[in-house]
Amino acid sequence: MADGFDTHITHDGDRLVGPFRTPKQMLAEQEYDGHTSVHDDETAEKLGLAGAPIEGPTHFSQFDPLAVELWGHEWFERGCISAHFENMVIEGEEVQATVTRTGSTSARGTAAKRTGEPVLTASLTMGEQPTELSERLERMQAKDPGELFIVDRLEVGWVSPHSTTSMSFDGSNGNLYPFSLADKVRLMTEPSPWYVPGEPTPWGGAVVPTEMLSVLAHKGGVHLPVRGPAVGLFIDLEVHRHAPVFVDEEYVLTHEVVCVGQSRRVESYWTRSRLTDTDGSLVATVLLHQGVFKASYADYPPDRL
Repeated sequence: MADGFDTHITHDGDRLVGPFRTPKQMLAEQEYDGHTSVHDDETAEKLGLAGAPIEGPTHFSQFDPLAVELWGHEWFERGCISAHFENMVIEGEEVQATVTRTGSTSARGTAAKRTGEPVLTASLTMGEQPTELSERLERMQAKDPGELFIVDRLEVGWVSPHSTTSMSFDGSNGNLYPFSLADKVRLMTEPSPWYVPGEPTPWGGAVVPTEMLSVLAHKGGVHLPVRGPAVGLFIDLEVHRHAPVFVDEEYVLTHEVVCVGQSRRVESYWTRSRLTDTDGSLVATVLLHQGVFKASYADYPPDRL
């Protein structure tokens, strides 16, 4: 049982195995650009999906106790989880996270359903080193994206103006994330008192959970000229702390478009978001690869679907 978590962990040599959990769907009411998202049952059905998928970052919480077992509370100071999502999870399905140490500051992570179907693969690292998404991003950057119809107006290298963001415990996170941190802690698979203001923590203050760092970075929207209305999903996500990220602390936020491309069903784009403190020191980076379903965009050329 890792410090700060009430989680039973099975040890098998360099392999740590967490319990099966049933993550909760918390984006059924999500809205963006004035319409529902893929996390709405009706929207998911129109796209031919088995059901409304649980948001990908939710699965990161199952890795936190395993990482703390390996590296202690320093995981929340300079840890990085970098994941490629392989299959969607529908509420009610059980998921298990496994971590295998590969070095003193690195490990491989996998999450799978009770059926054995893979959910994600990930690297877990401490400090600055290559990650699961390093090579994926480099490969996509080296490719010609071809003719695009949804993300064609995005400019690689564009950087947003500076803005500020923060996360309170009880406050709303907006239409994109229609739940509070308190709501999340109540329903998350691996709650911890470290996330709750007023509870004792190694840092003297509550920290933002790993799965909520992407919310902190994106709850205000990035306001990119992606054509729509169209329905998107997360393909890859990397969250890298360079220092603890605290609840109720204000951070300076910028976004950068680092790549665009496409596959058979989606057009996609990568953004790198940076959180800095008021002194300008880097606190966290969030690398996100988002896809947009071609079939969900009404003006997509039929012969390209």
